[in-house]
Amino acid sequence: MENTMRSTLLSRYRRWIGASALAIIVGLGGGTAFLAASSPSAFAQVQNVAAINVPAVSQVTGFADLVDAVQPAVVSITVESDAPRSGMLRGGRGGREFNFQFPDLPDDHPFKDFFDQFGRDFGPGGPGAPGDQGNRGGQDRPVPRHLTAAGSGFVISADGYIVTNNHVVQDATKVTVTFEDGTERVATVVGTDERTDLAVVKIEGENLPFVKLSDAEARVGEWVVAVGNPFGLGGTVTAGIVSARGRDIAGSAYGDFLQIDAAVNTGNSGGPAFNLQGDVIGVNTAIYSPNGGSVGIAFAIPASIVKQVSQQLIDKGSVTRGFLGVGIQDVTADIADSVGLKSSRGALVTEPSEGGPAKVAGVQSGDVIVKVDGDEIRDALDLSRTIAAKDPGTAVTLDIWRDGKDQQVKVTLGTLEEEQQAAIEQPAPPADIPAAPVPSSTGLTLVPNAEGPGLLIQDVDQASVAADKGFRVGDSVLSVDNKDVATAADFEAAIDAVKSSGRGTALIKALRDGNTRFIGLPLTDNS
Repeated sequence: MENTMRSTLLSRYRRWIGASALAIIVGLGGGTAFLAASSPSAFAQVQNVAAINVPAVSQVTGFADLVDAVQPAVVSITVESDAPRSGMLRGGRGGREFNFQFPDLPDDHPFKDFFDQFGRDFGPGGPGAPGDQGNRGGQDRPVPRHLTAAGSGFVISADGYIVTNNHVVQDATKVTVTFEDGTERVATVVGTDERTDLAVVKIEGENLPFVKLSDAEARVGEWVVAVGNPFGLGGTVTAGIVSARGRDIAGSAYGDFLQIDAAVNTGNSGGPAFNLQGDVIGVNTAIYSPNGGSVGIAFAIPASIVKQVSQQLIDKGSVTRGFLGVGIQDVTADIADSVGLKSSRGALVTEPSEGGPAKVAGVQSGDVIVKVDGDEIRDALDLSRTIAAKDPGTAVTLDIWRDGKDQQVKVTLGTLEEEQQAAIEQPAPPADIPAAPVPSSTGLTLVPNAEGPGLLIQDVDQASVAADKGFRVGDSVLSVDNKDVATAADFEAAIDAVKSSGRGTALIKALRDGNTRFIGLPLTDNS
């Protein structure tokens, strides 16, 4: 009786699944066919609702043909190095793929030999790691002379240029490239770029299989196929979609990453992410993971950046970037209100560097750069990417917002050097001078700063808006509404001027630990 009941339920389940699957498959060809497989009453209800016109979605039956076409151009990269490495199997530069510790399994575990192999050659617990004496699982193993790590890459030209990540080949004494068919070639490093985490290596060869970098921008929701060398296993294929664009992740100088949900793991670094046309839309470079393995959030460098950087590395062995010479920050809603902008857009200049291109051209602290050569600037990161993409010596036109008006400034870009990243000069830090405190109307108690510019904050009313906005004791207030303040009277006069202008937020330029920052301070009725 029980078996008969189970059989009947299973039969009904299979019939239901079959009918549902039919309805869904037909529905992929168009919404009307899907609704026709539903009840008439449901169809009538949907007809009364204004719907978005969604184009038909092409049916994907598999990726085998795509993989057959592109996999010969994807390579595994093995790197030997004398220097201690964070390693591709630990995540590379800045912990990009987070730590992965190979498990310490008991001797009788069926996977012990498997994990010991990778621990010996690649893992942080292998020989050469701190405290390791070449003895794992009771067996003596010689300590290798070089530390070894593994990553991925792909061929972009018939004569053997290969793109990978900088953190895959950094500090390498030997780079070995392995193709899908097992062919091994020793590669030379052509050039690396730490800022974008890209590198190009070269092998000798002619008529090698290669793939093309996509000319089109990746779209959120499109299919993506990742090919690489996870955990040193060799050519592995995973699939998913582009989850998001324009991601800014920690440790990146310029952001703008693609987020994908194809399974990407340690060792996939430097490998390609393909669209359905077989073009590379990104280079897999980082994952977000609480445990070292894939949780469906991976990041890839977009093809547009890869194309630009790799060409410079091939041509010159290094990358040169335009240099504007400004400290910048995002424009918040409070800051936009304080300067009279209708929306939070652009990049706010905290300080132009002394002698830098921007300073020479007349850019001032407190300017908001809203366009470069007519292109809208969304935020500080967008400005950094836009300027860095231009060649040194390029003349650019900046649209800036200053004193409630649009203005234009023409700037000839310099060359960005590594040391210039931190070369923006800041006013001298304030000294601790608890003298003549004067409570202000904003909840800040201010004293003159005898050894630096502006006013020193001696106390902050914790019930005030100023406390909510992050002002702290020891900060220095340099200006209000782009007007320098040296006394409490200067501060109050500037606050009153903002109120008289009809604006509800004051733009405060503050200094903390030698770093300049603008803060929009709302002025409440009872302030």
